[in-house]
Amino acid sequence: MLLMFFLAFVSTQNSIFAPFSIRHPFYKGVKRCVCILAMCLSALGERMSDARLLLLLLMIMLSVSGCLSMDVIMPSKIDAKNGSDIKIPCTFTSCYKIDTKQFIMNWTYHESINDTEQRFLEYNRKKGMVTLLPERFGDRVVFAGNLEKNDLSIILSDVQEEDEGIYNCYVINPPDRIHGRGSIKLNVLTKLPPPRDSTIAVAIGASVGGALALLILSMVVVKFLRHHLKQDLTSEEKMEEEGKLEPEVATEEGPKQQ
Repeated sequence: MLLMFFLAFVSTQNSIFAPFSIRHPFYKGVKRCVCILAMCLSALGERMSDARLLLLLLMIMLSVSGCLSMDVIMPSKIDAKNGSDIKIPCTFTSCYKIDTKQFIMNWTYHESINDTEQRFLEYNRKKGMVTLLPERFGDRVVFAGNLEKNDLSIILSDVQEEDEGIYNCYVINPPDRIHGRGSIKLNVLTKLPPPRDSTIAVAIGASVGGALALLILSMVVVKFLRHHLKQDLTSEEKMEEEGKLEPEVATEEGPKQQ
């Protein structure tokens, strides 16, 4: 009965886990729950052999279910100086090798989120990488990746101020069912930001450090003086008490001797 349930679950697990990457919080949470359940069943003893068998098969299924989707890896933003060349990175993870007969990839650009995306580079199954939108980028876009390493990066030469915007990398790698997508914001700088002057920071740090050292030293000295002052007062009080007791003892012994 348990095996029948497992087979039925496996037959539908593609539709259940396909929307989730192996890095997705949902997938991680399910896997953590399965591990906790395994520990509980192990504590119940040998009588739960069928349940543990089902659990083992379920864990195996979860360990490979992450291969049903992909992750496109790109930084969220990148800066480039006006007139320079910039590499815009895009890589993806997949459990399947690229089949050039089915693989689909394209790059798009739009100035802002509300603008329409414009495709400027795509993979053609017969021609390979094909650049589009010559009126926008001309021949300044070159494919700089490696399909064997799942690298779809490009190089944009002679960056102009109007190149600033959002660049999107789309990937379809069957039998992965999910269409991968990554976005990066390109910021074009007219000049490089001024280097940070560390002299001021060092001076401030030294000043703060010196002030803290003096404060700690002052606290130690004050505590030391208070301790010794307290000891001196205690000694004086003892001496005064002893001085008071001596006359009283003398007066008491005087009458007895008479």
